[in-house]
Amino acid sequence: MSAEATNPEAVPTDVTVRRRGRARIELRRLGRAALLNATAGPAPRDRLPDAISHVAEAHRAHHPEADLTVLGRAYVLAESSHRGQFRKSGEPYITHPLAVTLILAELGAETTTLTASLLHDTVEDTEVTLDQVRREFGAEVAYLVDGVTKVEKIDYGAAAEPETFRKMLVATGSDVRVMSIKLADRLHNMRTLGVMRPEKQARIAKVTRDVLIPLAERLGVQALKTELEDLVFAILHPEEYETTRALVADNPGAADELGAVADQVTAVLREAGIGAEVLVRPRHFVSVHRVRLKRGELRGCDFGRLLVLVAEDADCYGVLGELHTCFTPVISEFKDFIAAPKFNLYQSLHTAIAAPDGAVAEVLIRTHRMHKVAEAGVVALGNPHVGQEPDGTAPAAGLPQPDDGERVDPTRPGWLSRLLDWQQSAPDPDTFWTSLRADLAEDDEITVFHADGSAPGTISLPAGASCVDAAYAQHGEAAHACLGARVNGRLAPLSTVLGDGDTVQLLLAQDTVSGPSPEWLDHARTPAARIAITGWLQAHPESAATPAPTDPRPQVSVPADRRSGAELHADLDGEPPAAVRPAGCCTPVPPDEITGFLVRGGSVTVHRARCSAVDTMRGLGREPVTVRWGDTVQGRVTLVAESFGRPGLLADLTEAIATFGAAVVSANVEPPTEQRVRHTYTLQLPDAAGLAALMKAMRDVPGVYDVSRARHSRGLG
Repeated sequence: MSAEATNPEAVPTDVTVRRRGRARIELRRLGRAALLNATAGPAPRDRLPDAISHVAEAHRAHHPEADLTVLGRAYVLAESSHRGQFRKSGEPYITHPLAVTLILAELGAETTTLTASLLHDTVEDTEVTLDQVRREFGAEVAYLVDGVTKVEKIDYGAAAEPETFRKMLVATGSDVRVMSIKLADRLHNMRTLGVMRPEKQARIAKVTRDVLIPLAERLGVQALKTELEDLVFAILHPEEYETTRALVADNPGAADELGAVADQVTAVLREAGIGAEVLVRPRHFVSVHRVRLKRGELRGCDFGRLLVLVAEDADCYGVLGELHTCFTPVISEFKDFIAAPKFNLYQSLHTAIAAPDGAVAEVLIRTHRMHKVAEAGVVALGNPHVGQEPDGTAPAAGLPQPDDGERVDPTRPGWLSRLLDWQQSAPDPDTFWTSLRADLAEDDEITVFHADGSAPGTISLPAGASCVDAAYAQHGEAAHACLGARVNGRLAPLSTVLGDGDTVQLLLAQDTVSGPSPEWLDHARTPAARIAITGWLQAHPESAATPAPTDPRPQVSVPADRRSGAELHADLDGEPPAAVRPAGCCTPVPPDEITGFLVRGGSVTVHRARCSAVDTMRGLGREPVTVRWGDTVQGRVTLVAESFGRPGLLADLTEAIATFGAAVVSANVEPPTEQRVRHTYTLQLPDAAGLAALMKAMRDVPGVYDVSRARHSRGLG
């Protein structure tokens, strides 16, 4: 089955261009074969029933050594149990599990998945029991059949959709093969939806569009996703579909233009000694429709893309280099999904090149292995529980096993794990349903990195996510105590929107009193963050009810202590200075390098040598005065502490200051801004040499992210 062309016959290609995949199987013919097989009696034990010959052929193409005996037995049980049942189209019902199994076989599913697919409706619709399936086919097949059975109501029963999808996700989370079977089941139902009433077609198509297509995208099963998109497009937007279909039909030479570019690419790669297979990939109808909306009038190369398949990862970049050297690249179209794979396991290089005649062709470059995963996603990864014991009940050594006894799927994508985490916290099915649809509507995802290097090292978030989302993605409910973050090494408020590749260090309070504010909901984009914040606010109504101040709060001040600071001396010709005092803008203390300037009143103001006021004074033509420290070790200094607001912060800071024997001459706490608080302390130090250690102790107070010497301007005299 082709992932690009839902209707392969619509766009003919040059005969020199190889095409992968097979034509769609005629399901009515399969139904007749199944019926004839049933009336003719069981097939000989040494060969498969004729009705599943297509399945066997497709399966052996991916798994040459597969044992097909179990498929034969599963078909016999499915056919006999469904005998006498018919679909609404009039076909024998066995054609449905056969078609579903064929879809999965063409995607490369392993034997266990195909066996469960043949049997997926038997427990729900026939007299076959789950115990019977377990006895005849093992615990693994029974587990998958049971998982699919639990979500069968998804096709019908709109009122129960939220809770049904919640159960479906739980089942999928334990084994992604359950969702693989479900998606193939929905694809065949969509193919044969024409026998239903228009309003029912529309309802099923909308659910498919809103939930199942995004799930197929996230599971990486592009072959299913693209065909589902076209089928939904035809039902929900029939006029646009017909316009697009006619547009494709009216441009039969499109593949010739792409084929000509493909020949040029093939010649370039052959000359460079790179072994590659160059294919023309016609776009499916929805893709053509989107390109038309984006570009307006379409040219021949817009109806498809080139696919270059190579053997090794390094060859991908070799191909890219040759294409960008021998053709004119469209730099804005370049994307590297090999170095940074997409959230659904997709890897490929994307670029676009302009041929000498001006034709611009999009090119996908990937290895054969990448191509298999790009087409089939998690289906191509095989049995995620291959390390289990033969009875499927106990994992082998090294296979993760959670405390509740459920199996852990090592192929489970990270987004699915997050989805399962927050769905458990959703207070009701409607909240879950709303959050699910919003999450699945996100087309783009970004990756940010932990600044502390902790495993797994990266966080995947939807585009537009903020530091709030990163906090809950990394720390779960512990993020309630988040005070702020450093983004790319710089302090940032929690409202900061993150970009792809950003480095994030989240700062948490050490106490358990801190919690989120209602404003966090304005910055939370992920369901996990929103549900966790809402739950905490509901559990702590006193916090949510406290209004944020609209006017600046009065500053907190401590009266100044007039004790003298360190001894200073100034060397002046003539009259001695009226006073020698440290400047308030930089508050120098021993053993800082200092310089002085004569100011009004005959006093000398002493600055640190690197104070910005020194350059200003020199610019005004003021001559510096030689100053020096006396013998005393005391000193007065002004420090500025930047912190995140939390209960008890002021007490903790003053305690750290007192521990070093420093006296608080004055203190000022400015009103919070975006949860950040600025503290200014003028301190009398018993020994100025201990200033660096004092500043470090203040920085170690939870919530404090920086402590620096004061740099504010106090006037130049």
